[in-house]
Amino acid sequence: MTPKRSPVTTHILDLETGLPAAHVQVNLENLSHGKFTSIGKGRTNGDGRIESLLPVDFQISTGTYRLTFETGEYFKARGQTTFFPHVEITFNITDIARHHHVPLLLSPFGYSTYRGS
Repeated sequence: MTPKRSPVTTHILDLETGLPAAHVQVNLENLSHGKFTSIGKGRTNGDGRIESLLPVDFQISTGTYRLTFETGEYFKARGQTTFFPHVEITFNITDIARHHHVPLLLSPFGYSTYRGS
């Protein structure tokens, strides 16, 4: 039996160092009536992951969501500058039965993401 987990999770890898990006503040929002509303937040752990953006029993619904990563704080703490003070990833949930993992591959002057599992 697979343990339950938050319906939305994330993971950040720092492409410059090749290491997980620890201690990055992340906010999860849902678009409702034309406005984004915060529904969860957390800070990445030492492995660059947040497994608990939402409680495991949170009833996710179809719709548009946004993750905001406070990357400026992360790079400032490392003594680096960055072109992106924060990264916003907006995505759609169309299948509430699936887990939604949204990884971020990060460097001071670029980023990439994909639909994880």
